[in-house]
Amino acid sequence: MRGIDSPVPPELLVGSASGDDAAVWQLDDDRALVVTADFITPVVDDARTWGRVAATNAVSDVYAMGGRPLLALNLAGWSRDELPLQLLGEVLAGGAEVAAAGGFFVAGGHTIDDPEPKYGMAVIGEVHPDRVLTNAGLKPGQDLILTKPLGLGVLTTAIKAGMADDATIGRAVDTMTRLNDVAARVAADHGATGCTDVTGFGLLGHLSRMLTESSVGAEIMVAEVPIIDGARALAEQGVMPGGSRRNLESVMELLDPGAFDELDQLMLADAQTSGGLVFGVDPSRTGNVIDELRAHHHQVAVIGATTAGAARVRLQ
Repeated sequence: MRGIDSPVPPELLVGSASGDDAAVWQLDDDRALVVTADFITPVVDDARTWGRVAATNAVSDVYAMGGRPLLALNLAGWSRDELPLQLLGEVLAGGAEVAAAGGFFVAGGHTIDDPEPKYGMAVIGEVHPDRVLTNAGLKPGQDLILTKPLGLGVLTTAIKAGMADDATIGRAVDTMTRLNDVAARVAADHGATGCTDVTGFGLLGHLSRMLTESSVGAEIMVAEVPIIDGARALAEQGVMPGGSRRNLESVMELLDPGAFDELDQLMLADAQTSGGLVFGVDPSRTGNVIDELRAHHHQVAVIGATTAGAARVRLQ
């Protein structure tokens, strides 16, 4: 963390220096803890659904490190003078549903008075020290796999503006509440060496950090990147979160956009909530990865490949 300079203990396998998804602390030769925390403001109107989205988003960082969640604590900001506590109960119930589906336990938490509601979780998981997936593990010549479609930032912006119909809202919720547990297991089983989840910094932001930490480049086949139905049309109408524009600005030095216009680039930089995983695997394993994830109804795709050389993203 900037401004804090302290010795790094040997037990800390992954810390803040690489900007990875979670911290990893080794306990012994066979066990390491994965520790993370995340919370968000409401992205949908229904309180229980928001709770499910926020919890899925929070636990995703454990999966992105190749881990299995064990325990969580709720984190909430709530204005009891403006919002009934019964509504907070619905949010927490949504989080509990995700915990039950993910096989981990919510053991309490903490709430503060806050004029803007917020909810998320601190999550502890476990992983074998030899099976940790980090954002620094990509190698040249790997296929890049994306396990959820992009466009969630556009859709949640449309939801907040009252511009999304029920079908669009349903697609967004289904995507945001899909756990990344199966995707993480399949990635690890097939030898993935680098992984991250695609959230607030968008695909381009998170991938650029991976390339920098891994000292490789990437070529992205724009036509192969899955986009949620309806997101592109809304973006063409001007629906675009401010975070997506900031994401694109932040990666311009590493981006070779080729012939693709700003809208194409913005869709790749779209600020996701509870997005999928992006990871690299040897091309000989790609077919099995795709088949297994599609068998579990993931909208998964091979979106490009890593290359030797400078950490740049080339769009094709």
